[in-house]
Amino acid sequence: MAQVIYLSHGGGPLPLMNDPGHRKMVEFMETLPSRFEKPEAVIVISAHWEEKAATVTGQTSPSLLLDYYGFPPETYEIKYPAAGNPSLAAEIVSLLQLNSIPCALSEERGLDHGSFIPMLLSYPDASIPTIQLSLMKGLDPARHYALGKALRPLLDRNILIIGSGFSFHNMREFIRDGSNPPDEQNDAFQNYLIDSFTADLTSEERYHTVLDWEAAPSARYCHPREEHLVPLFVCAGTMDIPAELIFDDSIMGKRAIALKWES
Repeated sequence: MAQVIYLSHGGGPLPLMNDPGHRKMVEFMETLPSRFEKPEAVIVISAHWEEKAATVTGQTSPSLLLDYYGFPPETYEIKYPAAGNPSLAAEIVSLLQLNSIPCALSEERGLDHGSFIPMLLSYPDASIPTIQLSLMKGLDPARHYALGKALRPLLDRNILIIGSGFSFHNMREFIRDGSNPPDEQNDAFQNYLIDSFTADLTSEERYHTVLDWEAAPSARYCHPREEHLVPLFVCAGTMDIPAELIFDDSIMGKRAIALKWES
């Protein structure tokens, strides 16, 4: 059964620190296993890894990349000993090559917090092999939609594909005290994402929704730089059907969403 999800992964290790602004997000991620059949493997497309070519982690036992700064010492002792899946990584590289997408395999790069935070909250026993797929520098929406399309042959397998970003990512506007004051600009953009990606569109309409994202209301207010939105474009390319809204609540004082595709 094909399973694809785009989610907002929060701020660094804060979801593991009982941060009040992440309470709803943590509760949501803890319920994710009940929404899916337990996958045989997970592929995470994280906002926190960009390479010139689409790159896949190929380690048997991936390390963690603790890619955040200024947090308490215990947040640099986090462990998530999930296995990798070198054979699946090699298969992804083959699919990308078949679709003329520049790609590479990395035996060194570990899982960043865009991967291990949602996995640790959802599958804390680290029992599911996990690999990570990078974004491509330049963040071109068409290239990332094509990246998702290239993964479609995997959809007949019990693999969970996670686009891990944040549907609102204006760092200056987050509110750490957990309050959620009105933000009409963010509401307009979140509503646009929901309306666009859950709609029953043609393939061409869905593709142009991705290409034209900057024309959405308050797009650049919500994403001064779009690396946390681009994983959504990969997900949309992977499964050409309407998404289901599965999270719509506050994270760090700002409304954010998660979407699921399943067939």
